Amino acid sequence: MNILLIGSGGREHALAWRLAQSPLCARLFTAPGNPGTARHGTNRPDLKVSDHAAVAAFCAAEGIGLVVVGPEAPLVAGLVDDLTAAGVRAFGPTRDAARLEGSKGFTKDLCAEYGIPTAAFARFSALEPALAYVRARGAPIVVKADGLAAGKGVTVADTLDQAEDALAALFAEAGAEVVVEECLVGEEASFFALCDGTRAIPLGTAQDHKRVFDGDRGPNTGGMGAYAPARVVTPEIEARVMETIIAPTLAGMRARGCPFTGILYAGLMLTADGPKLIEYNTRFGDPEAQVLMPRLASDLVPALLSACDGDLSGVSLEFDPGRAALTVVMAAAGYPGAVVRGSVIRGVEAAEGEGVHVFQAGTRAEGGDLLAHGGRVLAVTALGDSVTEAQARAYAAVARIDWPEGFCRHDIGYRAVAREAEAAA
Repeated sequence: MNILLIGSGGREHALAWRLAQSPLCARLFTAPGNPGTARHGTNRPDLKVSDHAAVAAFCAAEGIGLVVVGPEAPLVAGLVDDLTAAGVRAFGPTRDAARLEGSKGFTKDLCAEYGIPTAAFARFSALEPALAYVRARGAPIVVKADGLAAGKGVTVADTLDQAEDALAALFAEAGAEVVVEECLVGEEASFFALCDGTRAIPLGTAQDHKRVFDGDRGPNTGGMGAYAPARVVTPEIEARVMETIIAPTLAGMRARGCPFTGILYAGLMLTADGPKLIEYNTRFGDPEAQVLMPRLASDLVPALLSACDGDLSGVSLEFDPGRAALTVVMAAAGYPGAVVRGSVIRGVEAAEGEGVHVFQAGTRAEGGDLLAHGGRVLAVTALGDSVTEAQARAYAAVARIDWPEGFCRHDIGYRAVAREAEAAA
């Protein structure tokens, strides 16, 4: 069948690489795509993803049998709804179901109703009540924009001044909605489940690094690197997450008349009281997809089709149990603030090799050169028999890339590496 992949980031390059390997994939199109996705199929930068009628017409013209939506914005905008109405099979949640990511307040209300373990919270639509709440609660405290914010709408405020500044910035936007919640203590992990509206099957774990600088310093970003699997998510914790977080979420969404089909990406805090939900995303993570896809041993396409058809009962997904993956994000100087575009990147092909992939995100091709064209630009990903080995291979590959205008963290995977060293001692 012909497949259309929506998106242009590193997640989409990783998905394109994996989808193109399926025997079921005859032709792969990516809209708009990037120079990396072009290596695995045909980019369609002319196809305006926000024009749902145009996307449906393209699917009809090209005989598309499956659309895979990568980013969150088209999901929240209802692309899956409109494609389904046009008779096109599309993987991802409907507009109503995507509220799990599109509105943190919606998710918090669902958690409260169904007893899903999460942080205590309050919702606000005006500045003064929110300020009064944080002053009464004290710091540390977490301030979140209710809607989509590309991974950068969260402030973990260590002081009241930081919380008040974050609230003032969010409420400077007309019609702002804000969630303020307790600051959970523990270790974070990302948990992925493939859902068909009723059932869910685990799709792997990862840990990412949100802060921009080494040592988890600086502002939050969309993600500066990740590794998989997250060994802190033991089989016992996985079973508890499925029972107390994923299953009641699916039940609650069905009860609301918007069953969830797609990828349920749970950001978890592993507290002394057990795993608690920080927030949901409703798609593959970025950069988590870049470490999940290389470890996947199963064909992804049949699983996505089964989820679309509402029946995962006979599906299992296998990952290489003996292999870890680690990705280092190379970003343009200035990220997550303003960045300069157009610098030349050399050495990408030299960095790639057996078990090493450079997934492209904010890039463009011009006159035979690869140019930086965004904030997060490359995701240098390596496999290894341990996180320690994968980390060493990834940073060796980073060293082969010639891009003076770029930067990266140098400690991706430090927690797992420390654990592996302790276990070996």
